[in-house]
Amino acid sequence: MTVHEQFAEDLALYALGSLEGEAVVSLEGHLEECAACRQELARLQGDMALLALTTSGPVPPQRARQRLLKAVSREPRSLPTVFMRRRWWTLAPLFASLVLAVFAIMLWRENARQRDRIEALRADATSNQATFKEARHLLALLTDPGAQHVTLVGAPAKPQPEGKAIYMPHNGALVFMASNLAPLPPQKTYELWLMPMHGEKPMPAGMFKPDPKGNAMVMMPPMSPGVEARMFAVTIEPEGGSAAPTMPMVLAGS
Repeated sequence: MTVHEQFAEDLALYALGSLEGEAVVSLEGHLEECAACRQELARLQGDMALLALTTSGPVPPQRARQRLLKAVSREPRSLPTVFMRRRWWTLAPLFASLVLAVFAIMLWRENARQRDRIEALRADATSNQATFKEARHLLALLTDPGAQHVTLVGAPAKPQPEGKAIYMPHNGALVFMASNLAPLPPQKTYELWLMPMHGEKPMPAGMFKPDPKGNAMVMMPPMSPGVEARMFAVTIEPEGGSAAPTMPMVLAGS
């Protein structure tokens, strides 16, 4: 292989601008000393110029064409990576939709919290109204001159059990308070009874259990209005109450 043949392929790559590294330095050093290779390089560059100017012009020399095609065939064939950069304004509708979605979620959550607060306030208002109504009825009962006051006492004991009933026959309002009651046996309860004036059967007026000090209260049990009371009594009954008093009476008063 002659020196010219050794640099023939490098000349074609050099003409294409694809020769790199030490091969470029070596070829350029050879070109400074070799007129034949300089002429060959000039022919190759001329051929490529013709190819660049036209696709239907004069046919380049066959030898140069073969060298050029051979050099091209040795080039690595990789497709250039094309980066498609979307302009920012093309994403504006998407950003707007996301912002609206986030805002809608935040608004929905805030509305839910407000609804919960309103429901809590409404429940408090209802409870306060019921408490106020009950307190008003109690005050009316305690101060009404027509209310019937009955003291209930039990068998002699120390301290003696005692109860106080305040009753308004015309509307059935009733409050009962007791003290010094004995502890109950298991699965038992105290029950208050209203004994009607005209011989009707005893009417249950509420069940209760005393606190550790023996105190208890029955306030505003559901009672039929218009029933006059002959007396009140307290008995010990099974859990859930009884249809009629179970003797003996723990407290009684008229």
